[in-house]
Amino acid sequence: MTENHEYVVLVDEQDIVTGKMEKMEAHEKGVLHRAFSVFLFNSHGEMLLQQRAHSKYHSPGLWTNACCSHPRMDESLESATTRRLSEEMGMQCTMQEIFHFIYKADVGQGLTEHELDHVFVGTTDAEPALNPDEVADWKYMRMDDIKSSMLQEPEKYTVWFRIAFDEVYRYFNNNTLKK
Repeated sequence: MTENHEYVVLVDEQDIVTGKMEKMEAHEKGVLHRAFSVFLFNSHGEMLLQQRAHSKYHSPGLWTNACCSHPRMDESLESATTRRLSEEMGMQCTMQEIFHFIYKADVGQGLTEHELDHVFVGTTDAEPALNPDEVADWKYMRMDDIKSSMLQEPEKYTVWFRIAFDEVYRYFNNNTLKK
């Protein structure tokens, strides 16, 4: 499937499916749809960041979490996260959902992200094998260094990453992900 013919799952604020819409149309109209974001950590407690490919239709070249996308109609979030992590980063990892949130943000080029975003976390020491159509670069960073960088240069990070980061940071500091 080409990116122009992909569909997103439309949902209401309770995450009940209300239909589907072509992905670009949903972003042009700012319609609420289901999404997910994967945050991965290594055994040293560092977060894996990816730099979005410079050819992406929105937020090109910005730094963000390890993987993010949309599940397909009738695809579980668990299957979708596994599929996209492999497609984008060439990695496999056991993940668990820790929270979800709704946001609406202008991402430029006349596009609006309006997502009910399910946030998943996992731990791995695997090195990515990047899909260059999706990802330009990657790095592991300490959580406090990411927080400082985002305060100094928020424009270098995707809007959903900036919104989700504080909750992921709290989770990281209260759970066994930290070293």
